[in-house]
Amino acid sequence: MTTPPRRRSGGKPAPVAAPLDASTVLAALANPVLVIDRDGFIRMVNPAAEQFFGTGAPALNGAALATLFVPHSPLLAMIDTVRRVGNTMSEHDVLLEGPRFGTRIVTIQVTPLADAADQLVLSLHERSMVDKLDRQLTHRNAARSVTAMAAMLAHEVKNPLSGIRGAAQLLEQDAGEGGRQLTRLICDETDRIVALVERMEAFASDRPTVHEAVNIHEVLERVRKVAQSGFARHVNFVEEYDPSLPPVYGNRDQLVQVFLNLVKNAAEAVPSAEGEIILTTGYRHGLRLTGPGGEVRRHLPLMVAVTDNGAGIPEDLRPHLFDPFVTTKRNGTGLGLALVAKVIGDHGGVIEFDSQPRRTVFRVYLPVVAQDGIG
Repeated sequence: MTTPPRRRSGGKPAPVAAPLDASTVLAALANPVLVIDRDGFIRMVNPAAEQFFGTGAPALNGAALATLFVPHSPLLAMIDTVRRVGNTMSEHDVLLEGPRFGTRIVTIQVTPLADAADQLVLSLHERSMVDKLDRQLTHRNAARSVTAMAAMLAHEVKNPLSGIRGAAQLLEQDAGEGGRQLTRLICDETDRIVALVERMEAFASDRPTVHEAVNIHEVLERVRKVAQSGFARHVNFVEEYDPSLPPVYGNRDQLVQVFLNLVKNAAEAVPSAEGEIILTTGYRHGLRLTGPGGEVRRHLPLMVAVTDNGAGIPEDLRPHLFDPFVTTKRNGTGLGLALVAKVIGDHGGVIEFDSQPRRTVFRVYLPVVAQDGIG
């Protein structure tokens, strides 16, 4: 019996949809998806999987899945179970470790492929995709708190400090040697506090920032040259760039300052011998986050990563790393990462990090210049 064509409410036949290509559907998914054959070799991956493992489809297709993970990984045990029982399995908040991606907490789903019983579909739902939203809000709140504090300090602290310094200079004229040592101490400490307040005034600036098309590789090249001529002379830099990236929609000087801060932190974290910083750029499909104010969902496809082989960030500091005055440095102010979070937030972007011994990664996601000239 012939099935009559589907009709719309107006009585006209509905158009017949063109057949969908499986690779097109896979490419549209934001989560990593892999097809595994009966022998444990990878037969197909989507772009999100390439990003997750940090390598392209030509290198992944045909590779043994077991080589991507540490021995006795829970994922490999799940695959064995699905092959044995023939049913779909899911596990939440699984700790995965591998040489290409470090440590990630993910939800895993393994499903037998209906049209090919000897093949499995593996999908990974990374928890950090949800964390990005939480961290974005946290970083913006931290930046707002610093902004309010900076405005208050600029008005309420700098003027009294000027009076204190002036009084100390007057006292110094009639003081003995011991008294002059104390007055100089007062002046030096006053100058130090004023310098701190002036650094914080950067948060309180309400001047509009000019955004334009910026070549992110020119920004990173400037940062690398400054670093290697000064504080990072002892560090080996590795550049892993995607030359096909479109321009960033941002402010060049502010982006230079952001990545200079991140590279400086990395240079101070790496060992004095065999210290290494990896600068990576790439295009990340499917990442859309709400911009400042929550009025739009902005596409943030351009990713810049700064990776170091230092000791890692202490566990107790990680939840508050972008808050002001949080630092592990003896003479640090704890404002560098707070300022980074503010600038990235002003760009409509987001920053996140992963840290473990000998591998700490800061990833910055930014908008690109659209065809109409805006991000």
